[in-house]
Amino acid sequence: MFNTISLRARKVRFLNQLHARLATRTRAQVKGFVSSPEPRTIGSFARGRQLIAGNYLFAGTLLNAPDKSLWEVTPPDAAYAAALHGFAWMDDLAAVGDPLARQQAQTWIWGWIDAYGKGHGAGWTPDLTGRRLIRWINHAIFVLRGQDSAQSKAFYRSLEQQAKFLSRRWRAAAPGLPRFEALTGLIHAGLSLEGQENLAGPAIKALARECSTQIDKEGGLPTRNPEELLAVFTLLTWAAAVLSDAGRGAPKEHLAAIARIAPTLRTLRHSDGALARFHGGGRGAEGWLDHALAAANVRAGQVDGLSMGYARLSAGRTSVIVDAALPPQGDGSANAHASTLAFELTSGRRPLVVNCGSGAAFGIEWRRAGRATPSHSTLSLGGYSSARLAEPDPTTGQEDLIEGPTHVPIEIGTASDGLRFQGGHDGYVRSHGLTHARTLELTLDGRGLAGEDMLLALNDVEKRRFDKALDTGQLKGVRFELRFHLHPDVDATLDLGGAAVSMALKSGEIWVFRHDGTHNLSLEPGVYLENTRLKPRAAEQIVLSGMAFAYATRVRWSLSKAQETAIGVRDLSRDDIYLDDDD
Repeated sequence: MFNTISLRARKVRFLNQLHARLATRTRAQVKGFVSSPEPRTIGSFARGRQLIAGNYLFAGTLLNAPDKSLWEVTPPDAAYAAALHGFAWMDDLAAVGDPLARQQAQTWIWGWIDAYGKGHGAGWTPDLTGRRLIRWINHAIFVLRGQDSAQSKAFYRSLEQQAKFLSRRWRAAAPGLPRFEALTGLIHAGLSLEGQENLAGPAIKALARECSTQIDKEGGLPTRNPEELLAVFTLLTWAAAVLSDAGRGAPKEHLAAIARIAPTLRTLRHSDGALARFHGGGRGAEGWLDHALAAANVRAGQVDGLSMGYARLSAGRTSVIVDAALPPQGDGSANAHASTLAFELTSGRRPLVVNCGSGAAFGIEWRRAGRATPSHSTLSLGGYSSARLAEPDPTTGQEDLIEGPTHVPIEIGTASDGLRFQGGHDGYVRSHGLTHARTLELTLDGRGLAGEDMLLALNDVEKRRFDKALDTGQLKGVRFELRFHLHPDVDATLDLGGAAVSMALKSGEIWVFRHDGTHNLSLEPGVYLENTRLKPRAAEQIVLSGMAFAYATRVRWSLSKAQETAIGVRDLSRDDIYLDDDD
C-alpha cells in the first residue's frame, strides 16, 4: 500500500513538473487582455501593511525579514510555501493600494517569474496555479501601472504559460476546493487573455460537472467545512461573473449550485456575520461571507431543517449553530473533528460560546488536539472523544476520522416560548454503552438558552456494556465533562459562591451560566485556535463534570442575559486587529 501511494504521489509531481516545463517553452502569443480586469477579491489592509514591513505571516508562521524579498525567505514547511506561491497575499497589498504596496507587489511578481517562471518550484500544481492566475488577472491594472514594455511582455507570457499548464493538469487537482480553484483560474485566464478562448470551453463544462458531483442537493460539501464551502461559493460566483462579462452565461448546473449553497451559508452565518467554526473551518475574513452572499444575488433565505448537517436557532440578537449530523466520511474526513452535537452561540457582534477551532497552523499536536471532542462545546466521556483519528497515512500524513457516530437522530421545532433542538448520537455506545442526547431551547427574544444533556443506556446490550465500563472503573462511575468554551474576549468569573459563572462581553452585555446543582462547576483555562495568529490564544472554559452511575444521567443548565442587560445594545467597541498575541 505504501509503495502504491508513494508511486502515485511521485507520478503526480513528475507530471506536474513535466507539463510545467513544456508549457513554459511554448512561443508567446498573448499581448494583452480582452478587456480591463475587474478586481473581485477582498484583502486585509492590516496584513498588507505587515507584508510591506517585512513581516511574512503565512500558515501560522511569522518570518521577520524586512531586508529580504518574499522569494529569499526559506519556507519552514509545505503549507507556508503553498501560501507564498498561491499569491492570495496580493489581495492584502491591493487593499493597501498605495505606491509602496504596488512596488512591493511588482517586485514579488516579477521576482517569481525570474525564479520560478520556467516551471520550477512548489507553485506548479493545478490548485496553486489557478489561485495565482485569479490574483494576477484580478490585480493586473494595479501591478502593470508604471511597468515598461519588457516587463509587461514577461507578465503576459507567464500568464499564458500558466494557463496552458493548467489546461493540461487541472484533472490532477483533488476533488473539492483544489479542483474548483484550478478550473476557476482556467476560466479566468481563458476569457481574459487575448486568443485563449479555446481554453475556457472545456473548463466551463468541467466546472459544471464538479458542481453536480461535489455540491450535494442541500448545498453542502462532503467535508462539511463551512469555510471551505464559502471558498467554493466565492469561486463559483467569480466564475459566473467572468462568464457574464464575456457575454457567456454560466451553465445551469453552475448557477444551480450557487443557488443551493447560498441558503446553506446563511444557516452557517452567526449574528456577527462570521461562519461557525467546525470541521477545520474558521470564521472567515471579516466581511467575506456577507460580500459573497451579496455578490451572488440569491434571494432565498435559510432553509428549514439541517444545512450541510448543521442546525440553526436564531432569535433576537442571538444565533446558535449546532453540529447535528454524522461526521464527514472517508477522504472527506481528513480535517474532520469529533464535534457531534457541539454548538456555538453568538450575541450580536460578540461570540460567547465557541469551539476551539483548527490547530493546523500550530503543528501536528495542536491539530490533533483541536479535532478532539474536549475542544468543542459539548459532552465528552473522560479521556474519550466521540470519534477517533486513524493512523497517519505513511506518505501524506493524513489522519482520517474513524469510528465515529453511526446514528444522529435530530428534531427541530418550537417550544412553549421559543425554538427547540433535540438530538442524539451513539459515538460512545461502542466504548461505554451510552448514547448522548442533547436538548437546546432558545427563547423567542434570544435572551436565554436552556440545555439538557443526558447519557443513556438504551437496551440490554448497551446496559451490559455500561456495567462493564463501571466494573473497569471499580464502580466509581463513568466520568463525563460538559464543556462550554468561551471566546478570548469574554471576561468570565465564578459567581454565587461557585454556583454560577458571569460573563461580560465587550458590548457591555452580561450573560450568566447556571446549572441544576447536581454536578461540579468550574472555570478552567482554555484555548482559542485562530489561524491568523502566531500562537494559540488563551481563553477560558466552563466545565460541568460528574460521574455516571446509572443507566440514565441528566444534566440541566442555562445561559441567559442578566436582567440588567438592555434589550437593545449599541455595540461601539472597536475590534483591533493584531498579528501577534501580546494583546
